[in-house]
Amino acid sequence: MTHLPILPILLPSLAGTLMLLPPLSKRPNAQRWITWTVLVVLMGIVAGLVLSAQRQTTIYALGGWQPPFGIVLVVDRFAALLLAVTAILAFCAGIYSAGREDRQSALFYPLFLFQVTGINGAFLTGDLFNLFVFFEILLIASYALLIHGGGSAQTKAGFHYVTVNLVGSALFLVALGTLYGTMGSLNMADLSANVGLLLPEDQILVKTGGLLLLLVFSLKSALLPLHFWLPKTYTAASASVVALFAVMTKVGVYSIFRVFGGIFGGNAGALANFAIPWIWPLAIATIALGSVGVYAATSLRLATANMVIVSVGTLLITFVMEGGQFLRVGFYYLLHSTAVTGALFLIADQVGIQRGVAVDRFVKARPVTHAAFLSGLFLIAAIAAVGLPPLSGFIGKVLILHSASRFAEQVWVWPALLTSSLLIMIAFSRAGSTFFWHVSAKEAVVGLKVRFTQIAAIFILLSTAALMTVFADAILTYSHGAAGDLRQDPTIIEHQHETSRSRVHGVQES
Repeated sequence: MTHLPILPILLPSLAGTLMLLPPLSKRPNAQRWITWTVLVVLMGIVAGLVLSAQRQTTIYALGGWQPPFGIVLVVDRFAALLLAVTAILAFCAGIYSAGREDRQSALFYPLFLFQVTGINGAFLTGDLFNLFVFFEILLIASYALLIHGGGSAQTKAGFHYVTVNLVGSALFLVALGTLYGTMGSLNMADLSANVGLLLPEDQILVKTGGLLLLLVFSLKSALLPLHFWLPKTYTAASASVVALFAVMTKVGVYSIFRVFGGIFGGNAGALANFAIPWIWPLAIATIALGSVGVYAATSLRLATANMVIVSVGTLLITFVMEGGQFLRVGFYYLLHSTAVTGALFLIADQVGIQRGVAVDRFVKARPVTHAAFLSGLFLIAAIAAVGLPPLSGFIGKVLILHSASRFAEQVWVWPALLTSSLLIMIAFSRAGSTFFWHVSAKEAVVGLKVRFTQIAAIFILLSTAALMTVFADAILTYSHGAAGDLRQDPTIIEHQHETSRSRVHGVQES
């Protein structure tokens, strides 16, 4: 149990490295079974971390070097929650790829596991520099996965995606240099403890570094106006890859929550909550523009990509309302939106491969194979995405609306969310009627047969919407604790400072 926190990073990275070497590099079937095994084991490990985080936050110091000088992993309830949704999504995306997408390149599974490594590392790291490192790991893997299978659309989207993220990475380093040069540390707990003690002449530099981080994380999470890269990228990637991408924007959202809820939260003195006035209007605008994008989309995959943008704005609304007092509702909605958008991406692929050249565009085309079955899956996903009862989307949106207790918040939040739900409902109604009712009777059903693993992946993701309804109270209770962990428990900070002071004292004596 002592080394459990490092395993979500170590296990997929080692497995991915081994699959690059002979004899596994030439054996796609062996790579597939190794990846599935790793993902199943990973779900077990994450389940253990979720239970462990319920009892106490775990600080894992690599090599025994304590913070703020050493590299630390922090497993609190917030990190464990994100690890859990990543593990489930990665498993479903992994089994969906079997037999079709994974045969397009011998590097598919190694790259897939490297991206899982980067995502898990970003959720676990306790310092900002290693957040940058894990960002780069997941981004490098995503660059290659995006152009997996070739094609002009993938190449164009990949070039755009790489260029944008290279700029973001450069700004990330500038922000880290600014913060380190001013405060002498990049450990998150250490920064949280000391940011309120800054001299007035240092506050402007730290605020500048914080605003640069907000810019970078807004780019990563696709917050308006830095969302322009997402629709083209998500519509170009293969199905299993884009399903895993559903959690990528949540890494950016997680970083905003962690940095501006922990470091620059309520205990940051003169810099307390300075980012909230920036996030408020951008979050509302992101919901509005994303909803219009869903309504105006010409294909199901493009509509789902804009759904991801809507979910980002909705999550950030829960961060800024009442000073983050309703983050537990946001965490619940985060789990729901990630699973449902992942399922919708896979459903869009299933519909697309059945309809020939029309793929998943909203145009009249030939009937799909197993129309009754696929329409049922689409209906469940649409109900969850719109936020209709009885699934988790309804609970999440009702709780968000209820959380907007102040009149000033209600004026913005209620119209944004309700109008968004209406536009999304219209868009998915159009999609369902086009795919399953308005078909060309002259054309025969000649689509590919549905594979069991593909349906299993969609079913697992959609089942989470039902399970989150049944266990809503337990999830919200856990999310409430996760929101408390986000604000940096003072006992954890004190523990880190005591260990770092002891090490410094020992070095001085020697």
